[in-house]
Amino acid sequence: MNSVASRMDKLYEFDREPVSSDKLQTGARFAGLFAGEHVAATEFVIGAFFVLHGVTFSDLIFGLLAGNMLAVLSWAFICAPIAVKTRLTLYWFLRKIAGPGLNVVYNFINAVFYCILAGAMIAVSATAVGVIFGVPIPVATDILPPSLAWVGLTAVIGLLFTVLAVLGFEKLSRFAQICSPWIFVVFIAGAVVMLSRLGVRADLGNLMEVAQQKIWNGIAAAGQDKFGFFHILSFAWFCNLAMHIGLSDMAIFRYARRWTYGFYSAFGMYLGHFVAWICSGVMVAAIGRDMHPGLMAFEALGIAGAVGVFIAGWTTANPTLYRAGLALQTLTPNWPRWKITAAAGLLTTILSCFPLFFMKLLDYVAIYGLVLMPIGAVVLTEYWIFPRLKMKQYRAEKHSLLWNWRVLAAWILPLVCVFMLPVHLYFKWLPGYLITVIVYVGLQFVGRRES
Repeated sequence: MNSVASRMDKLYEFDREPVSSDKLQTGARFAGLFAGEHVAATEFVIGAFFVLHGVTFSDLIFGLLAGNMLAVLSWAFICAPIAVKTRLTLYWFLRKIAGPGLNVVYNFINAVFYCILAGAMIAVSATAVGVIFGVPIPVATDILPPSLAWVGLTAVIGLLFTVLAVLGFEKLSRFAQICSPWIFVVFIAGAVVMLSRLGVRADLGNLMEVAQQKIWNGIAAAGQDKFGFFHILSFAWFCNLAMHIGLSDMAIFRYARRWTYGFYSAFGMYLGHFVAWICSGVMVAAIGRDMHPGLMAFEALGIAGAVGVFIAGWTTANPTLYRAGLALQTLTPNWPRWKITAAAGLLTTILSCFPLFFMKLLDYVAIYGLVLMPIGAVVLTEYWIFPRLKMKQYRAEKHSLLWNWRVLAAWILPLVCVFMLPVHLYFKWLPGYLITVIVYVGLQFVGRRES
């Protein structure tokens, strides 16, 4: 047992220092990682929910084209350049700006959010295994676990997923490269098979008619808000808000050779958040608009489809758990990363038992990104804007501050403002980001003498 632990301790991931040049990764690794993470279990849920929210076909297509492009540009021009220049994770770089005390608070909140997201993906994978073995699956109104069998199933899957996350970035990227083509085939093949069930002729002559009348017909399901073009555009842009504009993916891009590797995010956005979302919509419409990812794929492709959903959950949960482990590293600095990741995996597995998280995934993703967004704005302001305004950087590091109250104020005040805005949840983050930048610059200007 001790020899296993000692080998695990050697899985060093540059938790507290810049990544060395000999550990930088190729662009193919990033293409595979993004495709594996974003052609994934989340897509079975999100694409299906668009149908339930009554999106029209034209709003879906144009909204996804624009929103996904904005997401790619956010990774390429905001997240990747800072990551490549610092070679640090956000979780460690933030200490210089916010101070170790506030950094611990942020990292803990971030890690819990990641664990919830990874838990939702474990639950999605469990729906696929449950279809095969007859385990009762939660319905949309369930909050608590529906049965002991469901709890046992999610526990086993959570343990399996945690093992790979513990092994680190290189193993994650290799796994994603291997799995992502198979998952993509499942999405495409499943949608093609289900088109005939929806009445599409072999010559595809009535494909557009079926798409507009039977799938994305503009009719929202009972209890669901009606979505339009701007809902889709905004969601496609911010569904990974914490990762790109929120800068959590500095943990990934610190391994990039160049900042332009941020454009590899397009492999995830346009294969996953475009094609896969569309395919998911076709499949959920074909099974009577029932939110059941495993059943969608199983009815289309049998065991192969269910296995595809299972692996899709795995490729999503893995990098999410990896990020959670890095975030929690600051709370227990004497623990090696693998132990922290294992602890995050335990929390994630417990959360995965509760169907609430994946049944309310769209709203959860919106709230999660919104809460963490101001810290990304603070870091960008500190790194890029302060030097141009000739303001001093890294006040917490310079003055050995435990807490930088300016960062705390720039985090809390914009959130109070945006949650009071009388607009849809999906439209709150952009004004919140701008308010954060203004507040933080203003606080720095007012307190410039003590800086």
